[in-house]
Amino acid sequence: MTEKSKLPPGQRERTDFPRFGLTQFAERFPSESARIQVSIAGDIADPIVVETEIQRLPRVEQSSDFHCVTTWTYRSILWSGFRFKDFYEQIAVPLAGVSVDATFVVLRAQDGYRSSLPLEDLLAADVLLADKMDGEVLSVTHGAPLRLVAPAHYAYKSVKHIKQIEFWCNDAHLHPIGFRFMAHPRARVINEERGQWIPGWVLRYLYRPFIRSTASRFERLMQERSKNEQ
Repeated sequence: MTEKSKLPPGQRERTDFPRFGLTQFAERFPSESARIQVSIAGDIADPIVVETEIQRLPRVEQSSDFHCVTTWTYRSILWSGFRFKDFYEQIAVPLAGVSVDATFVVLRAQDGYRSSLPLEDLLAADVLLADKMDGEVLSVTHGAPLRLVAPAHYAYKSVKHIKQIEFWCNDAHLHPIGFRFMAHPRARVINEERGQWIPGWVLRYLYRPFIRSTASRFERLMQERSKNEQ
């Protein structure tokens, strides 16, 4: 979406871009925020760890909006990184030997967070493994050293601090974080797939009251971390 585009159903524009997520992750941080190191696992022939290989992929830039499932949107972020499609075709398949039957991908973060998407969704042209934002190297606040950017999906699918990407033939290996109703298999913004079983427009009213307190908690703990590192 461009800056002048219409917001998706139920979203409201926010003028700042806070560190945000499930509250149990507010005090969790990556153990390595500077060096990219991603394991490839799952239904594959050879488990590998990717480090410098990712830097050999074509670098792309794109501007896209960021849609939090709790109904706030931050507009026109300039991301820089590597297409997931290129990562899959040039690294995962030839080096790790991903099964031809693998259709389901689990992404795991250094802080313990995890999420998933169908492989076909991740192969869209606008899905990135990003290491830069607005011309700067990613900060811890926004997912250093590497994060997923999937603009067509609610942001809980765009895992930060990625440490492992798993390719599976089914979804038996994912145990969603939080209540199961909160984790839609695809979470497409245009369809307002905020969660399972409960209509997206209903979840708007469940989530909105917690936006301010959640953002404040994440900001406070980020500030405490910064002070402790000084």
